[in-house]
Amino acid sequence: MLKIQEIREIIKLIDQSSIEKFTFESEGTKIVLKKGNGGKFVQAPLVESSPVSQQAIPVNETAQPQMTTLPQQQETVTNTSVEPSNEVDASLHPITSPMVGTFYASASPEADAYVQPGDKVKAESIVCIVEAMKLFNEIEAEVSGEIVEVLVKDGQLVEFGQPLFLVRSN
Repeated sequence: MLKIQEIREIIKLIDQSSIEKFTFESEGTKIVLKKGNGGKFVQAPLVESSPVSQQAIPVNETAQPQMTTLPQQQETVTNTSVEPSNEVDASLHPITSPMVGTFYASASPEADAYVQPGDKVKAESIVCIVEAMKLFNEIEAEVSGEIVEVLVKDGQLVEFGQPLFLVRSN
């Protein structure tokens, strides 16, 4: 069953996206989030053992970047890190994580990584996915150039603002 903090995080992520309707169902619990004209409400029917049948939570209304949802993947995550090189190069631009979540180098375990060292990217190029609360967010390079280094491993937990890649900008 979801904790209230997890529900709040889902609400915040949906609120910041252009998604109009979101449904989450797990172990007999179903949450439906809808954006409307006059306001938004979250209806969360609780498991039968609860004395309360529904809960409505008002949410602020804004539309920001779109998030993409992908099928849930079951895999073992190891919490390892790759140390960035000690060299400081002024021409290198870090691509940082915009949120706390899990880093994925590709759209699925069978797919090739979006980018690898030596690849050329444009500002709008997708370089990875960061999963937060079962929402898979495509991360753009935001700078044109060449990927010099990948600073995290696939499946690694990342923090807000943590550098993911180094790019030598054009």
